[in-house]
Amino acid sequence: MITVTACVADISTFNEDLIMKKVQQGFTLIELMIVIAIIGILASIALPAYQDYIVKSQVTAAIAEITPGKTGYEVAIISGYTPTTTATSSGFIGLATTSSFCSAVTVTPDLTDGSGTIVCATANGHAAKFNGNTITLTRTADGVWSCAGSGIAAKFSPTACPGS
Repeated sequence: MITVTACVADISTFNEDLIMKKVQQGFTLIELMIVIAIIGILASIALPAYQDYIVKSQVTAAIAEITPGKTGYEVAIISGYTPTTTATSSGFIGLATTSSFCSAVTVTPDLTDGSGTIVCATANGHAAKFNGNTITLTRTADGVWSCAGSGIAAKFSPTACPGS
C-alpha cells in the first residue's frame, strides 16, 4: 500500500526535476530576436555619429596641416619676400603644395599691405562631406589671422574656423 505522504514526496521531486530541466534549455527564439533588434537600433544610431566624428577630425587635421604656414607667411612678409609654397624660393612658408588632407595648398599674398590667404582644397577624406571644399586662412593688413571653411557644414568645423 502506498501512503499519501509518499505520493506527495514523489510529485514534489518530479516538479523539481521539471523546473531544473526547464532552466537548462537556453534562450528562446524571441529572446534572441529582441537582442538582435536592440543591436540593430544601436548600430543605426552609432554609425552616423561615428562618421560625423571622422569628418570633424579630417577638417581639424586639414587646418592643422596649413596652420604652420601662418608663421612662415609672417617671416616672409617681414623679410620682404613674397610668401610662396615653392621650396626653392626665399619666401617659402614651409608648406608643400599638397598634404594628407589638402589636394592643393595655395598662397595668395598682397605685397602692398601684407594681407593674403592660405587656401587648402580638401581631399582624401569623406567623399560627400569633406572632399572638394576649401579651408581658408586669411591675414588682414593689421596682421590678424582668421579662418573659414567653404562648403563644410558648421557641425564639422571647429569653433575657431567656422564653416559655411
